[in-house]
Amino acid sequence: MSQVGQVVGILRKLNEEYQSSTPKKLKLVDAYLVYVLLTGIVQFVYCLLVGTFPFNSFLSGFISTVGCFVLAASLRIQLNKANRSTFNVSPERAFADFVFAHVILHLVVVNFIG
Repeated sequence: MSQVGQVVGILRKLNEEYQSSTPKKLKLVDAYLVYVLLTGIVQFVYCLLVGTFPFNSFLSGFISTVGCFVLAASLRIQLNKANRSTFNVSPERAFADFVFAHVILHLVVVNFIG
């Protein structure tokens, strides 16, 4: 079997395991993570192609996407049942912390825009 075939087989097995063993809540958070990641990539490519004339706007938007990604990754870690022993936090509390941190993050971003 060629290396490409091995990589395809590994990715197929990874997808099957992900689909069968990951709860829907975590899949939703994963979809949000992919969305935020793509948004950050689009912002960075736009900055490279067009320029950074309103630099505060670009910087605050990019900081917002990075902050959202970090907060969502933290939420995913706290919601994962495999990490219950490390994080003794209920899912409701984890989501409330996520929302509160988002409010603070976006207040800082809006303040930075000017």
